[in-house]
Amino acid sequence: METAVKTWTLAIAAACCASSALAGDLTVISFGGANKAAQEKAYYAPFTQATGVSVVGGEYNGEMAKVKAMVDTRSVSWDVLEVESPELARGCDEGLFEKLDYSKINKNDFVPGAVQTCGIGIFVWSTVLAYNADQLKSAPGSWKDFWDVKKFPGKRGLRKGAKYTLEVALMADGVAPKDVYKVLATQAGQDRAFKMLDRLKPNIQWWEAGAQPPQYLVSGDVVMSSAYNGRIAASQKDGKNLKIVWNGGMYDFDSWAIPKGSPNKDAALKFIAFASKPENQKVYSQQIAYGPSNKKAVGLLSKNVAATLPTAPQNIKSGLAVDVAFWADYGESLEQRFNAWAAK
Repeated sequence: METAVKTWTLAIAAACCASSALAGDLTVISFGGANKAAQEKAYYAPFTQATGVSVVGGEYNGEMAKVKAMVDTRSVSWDVLEVESPELARGCDEGLFEKLDYSKINKNDFVPGAVQTCGIGIFVWSTVLAYNADQLKSAPGSWKDFWDVKKFPGKRGLRKGAKYTLEVALMADGVAPKDVYKVLATQAGQDRAFKMLDRLKPNIQWWEAGAQPPQYLVSGDVVMSSAYNGRIAASQKDGKNLKIVWNGGMYDFDSWAIPKGSPNKDAALKFIAFASKPENQKVYSQQIAYGPSNKKAVGLLSKNVAATLPTAPQNIKSGLAVDVAFWADYGESLEQRFNAWAAK
């Protein structure tokens, strides 16, 4: 793990690179790529038009050390942050995020799990098995096939981290989605997952940013990869022959959160309320294939669009709901073990 000083330097650099935000501007940090482009169209520009507050968009790869460094030194330069559920839960417990004021947001409008103390769901996404149909003679159907390098020769892309990678390793070894976290909570289960990763390690090309899997697939660097479904859908729109296997997909929320000590907390709350409206979430889901967290937005989407989302019944039926409580409890130790294993 990076030292606090080094991390803080990176945090400043990231904030500077993300924007040259002037006082009064709202700095919104996302995971970039097609996701950020969709947010700009659905949220950033309309919010500026409605309020006169300029939104300056930046991006990161989910490094909570950067957020902690800013909060600890009381030098917060980010106002709204897109964050994954385990980090939201852990960050809320550690006092890294403001508690949200729900007086202007109707909690009942959202799908179960979207409303949290320190954040609210932006969208429902899925980490899926994706492949390049131009590179493979036959289609894979599961994570077991992902591990079968004889039947499906070629490099595999996997997220460089324990989260979402240990789960697929266990599913590849025959663990049913409903049992994954029960198994992974045991020492034997963790050892089993790492043993599976040992088998595949010579064939793995790691990715860290969500934009990388479709790039690797299109270039032919890998023939299969774990990937965020929306990134693959965006490449499909661009005419790339990439396919999604929904079987064993892991779904969860990305949420809006406000770093503790944001210099523009009131404007940040207004932005989150604005972005949580169904008509704005509808625009977002039309741009990228992630399901809206506001239930009222679903009825505003066409059937064709709704069918491509993780929330479609046929897509979610064989999926795995990411266990936020599990990663809040085990995340730090498993990420440390993973980093040590990956460095070997």
